[in-house]
Amino acid sequence: MKTPITITTVTALFLSLGATAVFAEKLKMPPTKVSMEKCMEAALAKKDGKIVKLEFKTERGTPIYEFEIAGTDGKSWEYECDANTGAITEEEQEVDSPNDPLFKAKAKISEEEAKKIALEKHPGEIVETEYEIESNGDASYEFDIKLADGREVKLEVDAATGKIVEDDEEEIYQIGQE
Repeated sequence: MKTPITITTVTALFLSLGATAVFAEKLKMPPTKVSMEKCMEAALAKKDGKIVKLEFKTERGTPIYEFEIAGTDGKSWEYECDANTGAITEEEQEVDSPNDPLFKAKAKISEEEAKKIALEKHPGEIVETEYEIESNGDASYEFDIKLADGREVKLEVDAATGKIVEDDEEEIYQIGQE
């Protein structure tokens, strides 16, 4: 089973960053009740594959671990785990571009329109864009926006309606590939 190796690898990466009290204080780490390893096990129980990225963030004040998994099915998946309960709260399939057939079939607004909506809400610089298929089949644009004060926020815009479907997320750290 690959899980212990993956947990050890991600834990080693985290520790190599200097996960000390100083590190936690500098990043303003919110308290959690469930370990990253428990959340990782929950994500890997949902999708077999290899974890290629870990993000720790807050959503509406709740600490969340987000795992990007390169699935054995050849697809890229994201699982969010509530760091207080250990429950998987979100599952999304990430696609490479807005031209992916799954995404394109649902999208009614362009990426540029979605960016404008996102930047009206959080003025700053878009540093990453992802194209996601939600568990209900909806498509969304996810933007990482670097604010003037240096913080980074995440915001999702529904690709069909242009409505903001997720906001109030602040990334604390990220480990792994973009």
